[in-house]
Amino acid sequence: MSFFEQYHAIIPDFPRFQESLHTPLPVHLRVNRLRITPERLERLLAEKGIPVKPVLDPYDTLYAAPGLASPGNLLEYYLGYIHPQALTSCLAGIALSPHPGAYLLDMCAAPGGKSAHCAELMDNTGLVIANDLYTTRHTALGHTLSRLGVFNALITGYQAQQFPMHQRFDYVLADVPCSGEGRFRETKAGVGFREHKGLVKLEDVQRRIILRGFDLLTQGGEMLYSTCTYNPDENESVVNHLLQERPATLCPIPITAPFEPGILKWKDQCYDKRLIQAARFYPHRINSVGFFMARIVRE
Repeated sequence: MSFFEQYHAIIPDFPRFQESLHTPLPVHLRVNRLRITPERLERLLAEKGIPVKPVLDPYDTLYAAPGLASPGNLLEYYLGYIHPQALTSCLAGIALSPHPGAYLLDMCAAPGGKSAHCAELMDNTGLVIANDLYTTRHTALGHTLSRLGVFNALITGYQAQQFPMHQRFDYVLADVPCSGEGRFRETKAGVGFREHKGLVKLEDVQRRIILRGFDLLTQGGEMLYSTCTYNPDENESVVNHLLQERPATLCPIPITAPFEPGILKWKDQCYDKRLIQAARFYPHRINSVGFFMARIVRE
């Protein structure tokens, strides 16, 4: 039995989902408005014979680049005009939609694509704290922010679940460490997904991160909790824990992209009915990395 058979009951049109796992992940690019307009970027790539096309209305900075094997080798990459990023990963920043002048914390920021996207949406104003525990990742994180023209960001190195409580934030992005099931594609015959051995410990860390993220919000502040996995134990269960422990409210995910609502039951667990407001992104619905999002407001 395939590893993903355990999700047969919760993934709609499961045969198509299985088929999607046998196709390579497509190349998606996010145009960086801090450096260039989408229209000019299209013209530059067209002059080089590189076809790109907008992939999702009305988001004019998100492009598919079929046939482009190495976008990181393009001059436009080094100039910070583009950032190769999974489509669903780009939607995280759009779902949060931080406003200019805000204070935002990205709790697990490396390699920096989401932090840079948030800075762009904030027009390079306010403050972005790009936090990542592992100092070995800070060089790549800093390079991403610098290449993309971000100058309203600071890099910190705290454990996300122990981030200091000295400052409250208007927005918190908690794209937490997860088992990464949504990234799997079987591009080589017989190579299946390997289950994460420390999953129980991972869920404990995720719960601690989401609680600390919520506690760091200002009154009325918003947090986006996200993973790139399908496992309800890392998704709905973690958010359900927050709803039990804190005065949190779930809000709809404000994006025009195909997704399924959060589930309310998994195995012997029943979740808060508000979790129907969460979003599950599947590769056969939107050809990208599998993703989960929940938008949380502090009352």
